[in-house]
Amino acid sequence: MALIVQKYGGTSVGSVERIQAVAQRVYKTVKAGNSIVVVVSAMGKTTDGLVKLATEISPNPNRREMDMLLSTGEQVTIALLSMALQELGQPAISMTGAQVRIVTEAEYSRARILHIETTRLTRHINAGKVVVVAGFQGTSSAGEMEITTLGRGGSDTSAVAIAAALRADFCEIYTDVPGILTTDPRLVAEAQLMDAITCDEMLELASLGAKVLHPRAVEIARNYGVPLVVRSSWTDQPGTWVTSAKPQGRSLINLEIARPVDHVEFDTDQAKVALLRVPDKPGVAARLFGEISRQKVDVDLIIQSVHEGNSNDIAFTVTTPILKRAEAVATAIAPALRSQSNPKFDEAEVMVEHNIAKVSIAGAGMIGRPGVAAKMFATLAEAGVNIQMISTSEVKVSCVVDANQCDRAVLALRTAFEIEAGEQGAGSRGEFLTPNSSLLTPHSPPPIRGVALDLNQARLAIRQLPDRPGMAAKLFGLLAQHNISVDMIIQSQRCRVIDGVPRRDIAFTVSRIDGESAKKMLTQVAAELGWGEVVLDSAIAKVSIVGAGMVGQPGIAAKMFEALAQHQINIQMIATSEIKISCVVTQEQGVKALQAIHAAFELAGSEKFVVPA
Repeated sequence: MALIVQKYGGTSVGSVERIQAVAQRVYKTVKAGNSIVVVVSAMGKTTDGLVKLATEISPNPNRREMDMLLSTGEQVTIALLSMALQELGQPAISMTGAQVRIVTEAEYSRARILHIETTRLTRHINAGKVVVVAGFQGTSSAGEMEITTLGRGGSDTSAVAIAAALRADFCEIYTDVPGILTTDPRLVAEAQLMDAITCDEMLELASLGAKVLHPRAVEIARNYGVPLVVRSSWTDQPGTWVTSAKPQGRSLINLEIARPVDHVEFDTDQAKVALLRVPDKPGVAARLFGEISRQKVDVDLIIQSVHEGNSNDIAFTVTTPILKRAEAVATAIAPALRSQSNPKFDEAEVMVEHNIAKVSIAGAGMIGRPGVAAKMFATLAEAGVNIQMISTSEVKVSCVVDANQCDRAVLALRTAFEIEAGEQGAGSRGEFLTPNSSLLTPHSPPPIRGVALDLNQARLAIRQLPDRPGMAAKLFGLLAQHNISVDMIIQSQRCRVIDGVPRRDIAFTVSRIDGESAKKMLTQVAAELGWGEVVLDSAIAKVSIVGAGMVGQPGIAAKMFEALAQHQINIQMIATSEIKISCVVTQEQGVKALQAIHAAFELAGSEKFVVPA
């Protein structure tokens, strides 16, 4: 017998008939010998309707009263589903977040879960009842017992957190699609269903806009080793398993706000090759990395920065033993990248650095926490370590530094994030868990799991940032103070000396809704902190490929860049991590870019999926 947590979204419980269908599914699962906790969302568009009512009363409704209002939607669903189960002869009881004792921060509309009292839940489960819990809500830990809501995707978060607290065998997320697809089926009808995906891959896809699972839910699953499966509410298809690394043991107190960083990594076997002043036009990255791929040069980090004028810098890191081969490829191709209009001014220059190291912080707790990257940069600045390159993902922030500063950087980061030497986090490579086999180690995973498109980002570029320790810390510390999360961060390789001060440009992406306020704030402090113009571009799109199997496969980046070049799509920025490659293109070319890349990696299946309205 298994203890299972099932979650049903709003469309799955959108009518009396659908609630009765859910009750039948739950009843069937219980009769198979399982204990069940069900977490539900509000019916259909109920939450939208409640928000509309509130805005008719007040254009800027009080956040506390909004939480009080919105929490009622799930209460309707839990009562009706409990009644439906009781009509089938199945004992059931409905419980609000407060009754379960889902304790959260005292933060309205976006609270994080601190801990879950399981005594009452366990008592009802042991009595043979199905416990139907209102998702999306909890109560603050303060004496007033204020009702709080968890924000977008809160029911997913509630379900996985309850599964972690109860140490459930697994958590099932029922939705209106048959599982996790290789891309958005509204943009590519032939998107293919995946059998399984790792938590790290899912974190990247979820944060890039894949709406099947919320990143916070995946974060909890990864941290606590909760096996997840995403299934359709309308069929009996097996769905997609989201596999978690074997957990290392983590306290269930401060469940969502425990330390965000699991471990500190470093690699001293690194060298950097940069091509400066390459033409800003389609096909340049494809040509460079196509030749790199043909020469079997395996590249680690890749960044392409944005500059004034019609040229870019492209830099990449390789392991030291293959540096000579990488340098030879870059030197051979540089003349071919020369601008035909003004060859002397725009001639690509190859720059090589031997003595570098990569230091990284890793952990699923970084999602949506602007202060984590800022803390890393501040820590390095305080240790006198200058940052040469930055690479970010949902589970890792990496910085390239001088090799002779690596030990100092690692020690400072371990101290700052309270990590013991040699300590490993949940993201380390190793055993993966599913309920169907106690240990599942993936064999030769496909290089690319999925392609995602994010149309909700804006890019900020700061010109002539002084190149000295502490500038990145000041910049991203300011953004963190204003609760602005940063996604891609690209520091240019080209350095200009102005008034005796070496300077570089830096570009980064933020949520589009934060773009204007970020530009205004950074412009106000520009003179004080010594940097130049702040430029905002809101007409961008970010297209990304994700896959744990791309590690050690030189041709993956080249194939992505070639697919864009064939469709005359210019790449404005490039950033990579171990399992993700992202390119910024113009907003109007975003959908075409996604479709081209999905086709290039032959991810389409034979079946067409239609997402219900």
